[in-house]
Order: sequence, then structure tokens, then C-alpha cells
Amino acid sequence: MYETELLFAGAILSFLMAITLGGNDAAEPTDCAVGAGVVSIKRAVILFAIFAAVGALTQGFMVMKTIGKGIVPEISIAGAFASVAAAVFWVNLVASKMGIDVSVTHSIVGAVFGYGIVAYGVGGLNNKVLYLVLLSWISSPFAALVMAWIFYKLFVYVISRSGIDPYEERIENILSKLLIFTLIFSAYSFGVNDIANATGVYVTIAEKMGRLPDYNAMLLLAALGSIGVAIGGYFIGPKVIETMAFKVTRLDVVKGIAAELSNALVVYLFSTIPYMLIGFGLPISTSLATAGSLIGVGISSGGFGGIDQYTVGKLAFFWVLTVFVTMGLSAFIYLLIRVFFGVY
Repeated sequence: MYETELLFAGAILSFLMAITLGGNDAAEPTDCAVGAGVVSIKRAVILFAIFAAVGALTQGFMVMKTIGKGIVPEISIAGAFASVAAAVFWVNLVASKMGIDVSVTHSIVGAVFGYGIVAYGVGGLNNKVLYLVLLSWISSPFAALVMAWIFYKLFVYVISRSGIDPYEERIENILSKLLIFTLIFSAYSFGVNDIANATGVYVTIAEKMGRLPDYNAMLLLAALGSIGVAIGGYFIGPKVIETMAFKVTRLDVVKGIAAELSNALVVYLFSTIPYMLIGFGLPISTSLATAGSLIGVGISSGGFGGIDQYTVGKLAFFWVLTVFVTMGLSAFIYLLIRVFFGVY
């Protein structure tokens, strides 16, 4: 009975994490179509919820992960609870309320480091993981930035050489439909890569009990996570979507296609190619990839004057702050659990 209750609690925490994901990360597949004026925020969120669920249910198992794997020698159930609680609090109740798109992946990493410092001391942590996080702050947005820059230049070249007027009504309608397709592809890629952040706490608890979920169980977890993502995206997501859609750079249909396609490809390729080569996909920050793609099209079209440098600086500041805030919150919550419940 005790194991059943813990697994149920893990499922609840996974569901809360899914709501948090949807609330903060719905901006990633939807910002370009909304910013270009192709769809409303509500319609974009509905498309996001549907196709993120499709991605999670068809290929989400590729990026199955546990909380804290590789960061600490072993994470206790209390540590997993503290880590998820810290991430949910920071992302859902602070960042999303402010309309800031932060990395849920990095929130969890920071939280596990906080738990690890209390449980094992600084010397007991695997600092290589932190170096990988620092590297990902550069690599994932840079990859998306370069790809978006290239795509935009290529699209403009093709349009100018062919004499197409992208603002002619018939052509604009075709481009608008193509932008919606990139939204769908990006939402699908998000479901493949990021649903693992929601299911991680359940997988961690189940693994410690020797009951690692099989394929069917992971499908059920993906379905649960998809419902949570849809709820979060619809009720919490619009404020973050507005920031990414309108404040990083001025978007039109061509810029939107270049940026969203770049974001979707980076996320999807990081999820699937490593799975085919080494057996598991790499969970990267879709938030940073999205920001990188928006910055890429902004610079490609107007140099550094084509982006809002204050908004970009604010986002970058919160990316770094997220790790340290969740680190402190998780350590504090874990200490409270130890003091009041005597659970380690």
C-alpha cells in the first residue's frame, strides 16, 4: 500500500509539472504564428496542446528520463519531491506570472543540485553535469540562431529571385498555412522532447522501487502529461506567449516560418538522432532554442537593431537566475522535509 501511495503521489507531481510545462513552454511552438498575426493565442494554444500530445504519445518514450540521473550518486524520494516542488514554484508561480520563458529542464537541474548539496555536500556532486548545462546555454540557442539566420536569408533570396510578392493575398495565404504547419511540427517536437520533464519524477520513484515503467506505462504517463500541458498552456501560457511573440523581434510570416522551422528541427533532431545512435534522446532546453531562433531571424533581417536587446538580456538573465533560485528553493524544501518529517 505504501508503494501505491508513493506512486500515486509521483503521478500527481508529474501532472503538476506538466501544467507548469504547458504554462511556460506553450510559447515555444506558438510564438511565431501568433507574432506574425496568423492565428490567435487561443487557437495557437489548442493546436499546441493537440500536437504536443501526438508527439508525446508516439515518440515521447525516446527521451524518458529520471530526476537527478548523473547529478548526484542517488536521489531519495524526498529529494525528488523537493526538486520538483522547487521547479514548479519557480516556473509556475514566478516566471510564468511575469511572462518570462525560462528553461524547465534547467529548473530541475538546479533543484537537484540544491538537494545534492544538502544530502551529499559539494564534493558529492557530479560537476560535469553543471558544465553540460552551461554548454547548453550556448549550444542550443546558438544552433537555432544560426539555422534561423540561414533559413531567413535563403527564403528571402528565393522570394526575390522568383519575383514572388509575399504580401500578395494568395501567396500570403499559402505562407500562412505553411507557418501553421511549422507550429504543428514544433508542437510535435516539443511533445517528443519535453514530456520527459513532466514524467521524470514518477519514473524516479518507480525506479527506486524496482518498478521502472514499461512501454505501456510510459504511454499512460505521456497521456497524463499531455493533459497537464494542455491545461497549463490554455490557462497560464498566454502571458509568456505575448512576450516571445511580440517583444523579442518584430515578426512577419517569412520570419515566422524561418524561426519556427529552425526551433522545431533543433528540438526534434536532438530527440531522435541520439536515440537512433545511443538508445536515448537528449533532453535540451526548448526555451533557449526558441529564443535563439527568434534572435536569429531578428539579426538576419535587421542586424542587432532587429531585436529588442532589453528583452533578450532579461531572458538571458532569468535563464541563469533559474538554476540558482531553484537550487536554493530545493535545498530549503528538502531541509524542511528532514526536520518536520524525519525523511531523508
